[in-house]
Amino acid sequence: MKLDISDADHQQVSDAVAAAEAKSNGEIVTVVTDQSDAYHDVALHWAVATLLAVLAWAAAFPNWLTWWRDTLLGRGWDAGADSRLGPLLFFLMVLAVLKFTAVLLLLKWRPLRLALTPGATKHRRVRRRACALFKAAAERRTVGRTGILIYLSVAERRAEIVADEAIVEVTGPETWGEAMAALVAELKQGRPAEGLIQAIGIVGDVLAEHFPRSDGDVDEIPNRLIEL
Repeated sequence: MKLDISDADHQQVSDAVAAAEAKSNGEIVTVVTDQSDAYHDVALHWAVATLLAVLAWAAAFPNWLTWWRDTLLGRGWDAGADSRLGPLLFFLMVLAVLKFTAVLLLLKWRPLRLALTPGATKHRRVRRRACALFKAAAERRTVGRTGILIYLSVAERRAEIVADEAIVEVTGPETWGEAMAALVAELKQGRPAEGLIQAIGIVGDVLAEHFPRSDGDVDEIPNRLIEL
């Protein structure tokens, strides 16, 4: 899935943030990114697993290894030397390296690499990126420690909500379940901006409940949507 957020979408998200913040002392930061991590290490792990699988196969079925060597290279390649391990091990090394390289090259294709990345790994990487961006964009940047980040990672189809100290003290992860569900549901339909707008409205209601707007409240963080 590609990012599909127009200038009009940007404006609508900014307006939604402004409307939500008008009801509370909270400050909402919205960030959307195409992908939270490249997952190149996942490709390497699959390639290593393939290499080990080839070695395990050779250890379990040595006769099959000999058959494949003779079929591919001909018996003349090692005629009269079946008892020697050197040529056979050399063939095994070449076979394992070829498999390793083939898998590594195949997984350079991002959709396949993402498909083979475990969901738990995606969740951890998205969460880690969200926390890093929160520290840079919102953490302790408000007087009352009432900043909150809504983070959307399109390729992984995952979202995170990270809140500052004062918000964490009066809420829990389950507080944001409705906002997360609305955001991900719209993302799966190819409408990331709509998902953000719905999530902003729900988050704004929670902030208004716990941190109603005071007379001296000012806009401390820009309302614009950050697209990475």
